[in-house]
Amino acid sequence: MTESKLRKRKTKRYDDEVIYAAKFLYLKKYTPKEIAEELGLNSTRPIYYWAEKYNWRNLISESGIEELIALRIITLTERENKSVQEIKELEALIDKDIQYKKQRAATVAKVTAKSAVNSADVSGNERAFADSGDGDERKKKKRVKNDISHVTPEMCQPFIDSLFDYQKHIRANKHNDVRNILKSRQIGATYYFSFEALEDAIFSGDNQIFLSASKRQAEIFKNYIVKMAREYFAVELTGNPIILSNGAELHFLSTNKNTSQGNSGHVYGDEYAWIRDFQQFNDVASAMATHAKWRETYFSTPSSKFHESYSFWSGDNWRDGDPKRKNIPFPTFTELRDGGRLCPDGQWRYVVTIEDALKGGADTLFNIDKLKQRYSKYAFNQLYMCVWIDDADSIFTIHQLLKCGVDISKWKDFNPKADRPFGDREVWGGFDPAHSGDGASFVIIAPPALPGEKYRLLERYQWNGLSYVYQANQIRALYEKYNMTYIGIDATGVGYGVYELVKEFARRAATAIIYNPESKTGMVLKVHDLVEHGQIEWSESELDIVPSFLMIKHQSTKSGNTMTFTAERTVKTQHADVFFAICNAINKKSLSDKPRKRRGWSVLSGN
Repeated sequence: MTESKLRKRKTKRYDDEVIYAAKFLYLKKYTPKEIAEELGLNSTRPIYYWAEKYNWRNLISESGIEELIALRIITLTERENKSVQEIKELEALIDKDIQYKKQRAATVAKVTAKSAVNSADVSGNERAFADSGDGDERKKKKRVKNDISHVTPEMCQPFIDSLFDYQKHIRANKHNDVRNILKSRQIGATYYFSFEALEDAIFSGDNQIFLSASKRQAEIFKNYIVKMAREYFAVELTGNPIILSNGAELHFLSTNKNTSQGNSGHVYGDEYAWIRDFQQFNDVASAMATHAKWRETYFSTPSSKFHESYSFWSGDNWRDGDPKRKNIPFPTFTELRDGGRLCPDGQWRYVVTIEDALKGGADTLFNIDKLKQRYSKYAFNQLYMCVWIDDADSIFTIHQLLKCGVDISKWKDFNPKADRPFGDREVWGGFDPAHSGDGASFVIIAPPALPGEKYRLLERYQWNGLSYVYQANQIRALYEKYNMTYIGIDATGVGYGVYELVKEFARRAATAIIYNPESKTGMVLKVHDLVEHGQIEWSESELDIVPSFLMIKHQSTKSGNTMTFTAERTVKTQHADVFFAICNAINKKSLSDKPRKRRGWSVLSGN
């Protein structure tokens, strides 16, 4: 048989769905070995062959790698119970992220300021640390902990040159007492403010305080600062708080009632619109920046108009209770996008959407068309266009939902890295199929088995643009890892194909759910009851679960005789997929089920 016929026969062993799934994983930076294991292939050879044949390598640009690194950093930062390997990976990724940005800075410097780069007064500082002789001489001297005495403003210039226009604009407005920035996701805000604070601490000696909703989130500031000091200034920073040789302190704190005691300095508050108790957060932040010399900087993606942070952003909390302020106008959203404005309440507000970021030079980091394809219009506007969620008609409140977010490191019976993550404990699965281009969602729910336990969302997955076969295979893999006694699948339309495939390996567990006003109402009420009574939990890092729930609204059916629930699941507003996946899993629960109460025990003694 000829070589061409052999190649043709080998290619036919795999259908287009498998090749498409392999390409999807390849572009997500899976290794050929990982792809083969994921898809159940016996060899990595087909992966290499397809990558060459279909030119996959050229689809990953240098800018794409930088974007993937940023996404991976966010994923690992938000992950609870990180393994030793994941901690090492996070540190390595931050190192790599800073190196890429430094390389980009060097490129900019060569093009725009070649003479300055080559001049002795600038490059001399850099060579002082590159020269091995000077390095040996420094080693002979007794080192001072966190010594930054050698750092000069010129050493900061490569970083400054690498900034995008909107970051430079934020920097130019550093003098404002309060900066309030509404931003798109992943535009480098945490990265920039980490350097700004480090630079300010070095040259002014002022304290810097990073205040986040959780200690874990605050640590990402510390990681960036440690890496930046090493990369740009050849300084190894240690300690927590970090105390520089000039006495400046850098604190990395979470929001709790005792945080502000004894601490004062310039405050950076991130993702403030997603903090459960915003008023406490705001009180803590302002208390630490009471003195006139201290600045406050707040930045976040928007959440709900019913969250306390919305009145902080809109200025309503400043107007409240003062008739003279009631009708004082604030700058429009368009004006705030156009360079920001100093507002009547003394805050400098600035809006940076993803479109603004692209215009400001970040076009090498984002593919806006892919993001629009990946997310619904509703989700895209909220995550990337700085639009606050209007949830006035929602059956849920954001305050109820934020209380459901917890630190899942407290779940000692759950280890997502184990072969059996939840042991032999019972779990329920829920599948919501893709609708007109949005992603399919699958969740794993742990029902309470012991008194005092709540329903817990252990894991969630979203599969975009992949075949029924692939999705069913993913469910099979999870079915084999867990003691999954129930799998609720929306089989009303496109989900029926997945149901048929799942039924082949999980006949007893697989349950087809046919949506109609009655069945939908029953499922939504079950979940609503759990949220209202605080009987369901998920990871506090899963920020997009809240908008998914807020999409659910109460409305009449076409006949007007019945009330039902809708998420306006049209092409423009698909976003509630994770909510319905949870509904499909919770469908196993009876509406009359009540949480098991803890029992008190006493020992009676007799004579």
